[in-house]
Amino acid sequence: MPKIKAEKKSRVHNEIAKQGIQFNKDFGQHILKNPLIITSMLDKAGLRPTDVALEIGPGTGNMTIKMLDRVKKVIACEIDTRLVAELQKRVQGTPYQAKLQILVGDVLKTELPFFDICVANIPYQISSPLVFKLLLHRPFFRCAVLMFQQEFAQRLVAKPGDKLYCRLSINTQLLARVDMLMKVGKNNFRPPPKVESSVVRIEPRNPPPPINFVEWDGLTRIAFVRKNKTLSASFKQSTTLAVLEKNYKVHCSLHNKEIPEDFDIKQKVQDVLTAAEADQMRARTMDVDDFMKLLHAFNSEGIHFA
Repeated sequence: MPKIKAEKKSRVHNEIAKQGIQFNKDFGQHILKNPLIITSMLDKAGLRPTDVALEIGPGTGNMTIKMLDRVKKVIACEIDTRLVAELQKRVQGTPYQAKLQILVGDVLKTELPFFDICVANIPYQISSPLVFKLLLHRPFFRCAVLMFQQEFAQRLVAKPGDKLYCRLSINTQLLARVDMLMKVGKNNFRPPPKVESSVVRIEPRNPPPPINFVEWDGLTRIAFVRKNKTLSASFKQSTTLAVLEKNYKVHCSLHNKEIPEDFDIKQKVQDVLTAAEADQMRARTMDVDDFMKLLHAFNSEGIHFA
């Protein structure tokens, strides 16, 4: 007698299965179902009863409910109106209802209110822009405990010389202290993602370093295009030199400085690199201090990246 294949169970959360709501992969919806991991994330965040907590992508509210037990208020940002309705139902008529504020929409396009702390299992496709939206948010928050795709988390904490060290690493570490907290297997989610995950703690540097971040980002962008090349080679690209020359001329115009007839931006850049002893340095081995010195050297000579 032939074997009858067991019917595959639909990957739908038990709480909303009867509503017929399928998770939307376009929104990166992978609901964290393991209560032990949720509790561990909240413990590591160091929540206080007076805190206003931000959660991004609350889904069906598994973490939200546990957080509401520990803080004064939770602000939950959710793009999927179906899940917003489920979350509202879950707190309706309970003491949690008054403590929960739901922002409906794309978190990247939403003006975030004040919050003390952020704890979230975020949609992985918005990881990078979200990190910088949080780090550039004012007033400062105390810390964020966030779930990321494992490789992205490893890039956040990578040090100079590491294989995964990149522009993301240096830009994040300029603005924050970043620590890896724990790895999380894919079977802790419903539906399981295709990748392993990790939880990271991000603590903004307060006060922030005295750096124009747009300038800094422009410099690291050039340096990390080919992170194994010397800076001397990276700065010889014609498109890079064209932008720097334009910026230099604007700087001179604003400060009433005359530009010599034989001015050569390529030579000017090389002179700055040589004077800063950075011409043979490579981005993959440079730390925050190295880039800060280099940015100061360029800016002192009127060369800007923004």
